[in-house]
Amino acid sequence: MNEKFALIIEDEEDLATIYSEALKAGGFQTEIIYDGAIAQQRLTEVCPDVVVLDLNLPHVDGNQLLNQIRADPRLEKTRVLVTTADAGMAEMLDQEADLILLKPTSFIQLRTMAERMGMSEE
Repeated sequence: MNEKFALIIEDEEDLATIYSEALKAGGFQTEIIYDGAIAQQRLTEVCPDVVVLDLNLPHVDGNQLLNQIRADPRLEKTRVLVTTADAGMAEMLDQEADLILLKPTSFIQLRTMAERMGMSEE
């Protein structure tokens, strides 16, 4: 069985580490990116199964990255999990994201979500 690949785009190191560990526990290989501009470039090079996307990022914001992902035919099967503490913004992006995670999010919630996503994509 091939490991699924998750790209975590989150500028808060502690949160990014929690997301990464939870996804690893759910069977994903992970890569963390802390900057929107770097993520923008990386998304042209890889085709992740899942992107965990913070909306408030340095240099290029999460909304731009979400639009880039949705416009790229290579990434049409990529699931995007938007993370935000702004419930209003989450509601606005409900149709674009596959899942909205309102911060704070627990490790157990993320691990369970990762396990379910891993099973549903096989």
